[in-house]
Formats: sequence, C-alpha cells, structure tokens
Amino acid sequence: MKKYLLQYRPFLLFITTFFIIYIVAAVIYKLYLDSFDEKSIDGITNIVGHQVFKIMNFFNCDIRILKSESNPYLEVWYNQKYVIRIVEGCNAVSVIVLFGSFVIAFSGKFKTTLIFILFGILFIHILNISRIALLTVLMFHFPEKEHLLHGVFFPLVIYGFIFILWIVWVNKFSKYAR
Repeated sequence: MKKYLLQYRPFLLFITTFFIIYIVAAVIYKLYLDSFDEKSIDGITNIVGHQVFKIMNFFNCDIRILKSESNPYLEVWYNQKYVIRIVEGCNAVSVIVLFGSFVIAFSGKFKTTLIFILFGILFIHILNISRIALLTVLMFHFPEKEHLLHGVFFPLVIYGFIFILWIVWVNKFSKYAR
C-alpha cells in the first residue's frame, strides 16, 4: 500500500487539493447566496445582467433587462419580446470556482498562479457576458433551438475554453511544466 501511495503521490495531492479548494470555495459562495432572500437576486447576477445590457446597448440593440416581479431572476427583453432570463447559475461563478480550484491544485509560483487565475476569471466573465448577449439574439431568432444553443453549444464553448486554459496552465506555468 505504501508503495502505491508513494507512486501516486502527485495525483493524490492534486485530487485532495482540488477537492478541498473546490469545497471551501463552493461553501463560501453558498453562504454568500444564502445572505439573499429567496425573492432577491444576488449582486453578482445583477452585475452580469447590467453588463449584458451595456454590451447590447453599445451595439444599439433594443434591450431591456428587468427584475422579475415574482421570481429571483432577470427578464431579458429583446426587440420588445421576452426572450430569456438570467438566473443565479448564469453568472459563471460555479465555472470560475472549478477553474480556480484546478489551477490552484496544479499551482506554480504564487504570483504566476494569482495572475493566471485573475486573467482566467476576467476571460471567463467576458466570455460569459458575450454568451448571454449572443444567446439573447439567437433565442429571439431561433427559439426552437433553445436546447441546442443553451444546453449544448454554449456549455461546449465555455468548458472548451476553460479546458484550453487548463492545458496552457499545466504545460506552461504549473510546477509540473517542463
């Protein structure tokens, strides 16, 4: 048994570190969400909604983003039509937690790790805002393609880019990059 623990030590350290960081970050985020009542929208989701409005407004889209009167989400109206809603899960925090946990588990130098995580968070956030804006326009024109767009294409894009960031991290910056 000791032989296997020594042989697989790097993998076991990675898995242990990853899950500890992921669980701690997820619990902190859950505590943050619990500070809002069930009819409220958390601050991060509000920021995402505001930024989606700003980017679409920049491109002269007829866009309105309103708080639902009875539910904890933002209604996105495009060309006078209710198209999608932005819920807490649309703010990409869970994806950012996953990304950061992986990078920390494969950490390199502290400064490099911190800079890469901050760059990654910014990249994921911008990608997410763009995703919601594009999804709004596409759902307006192709509402019958909701499952393909929301359930397949955009998750593939987000997770695909995160996977690419992980590969870059492991091969260029982590302590295992050689």
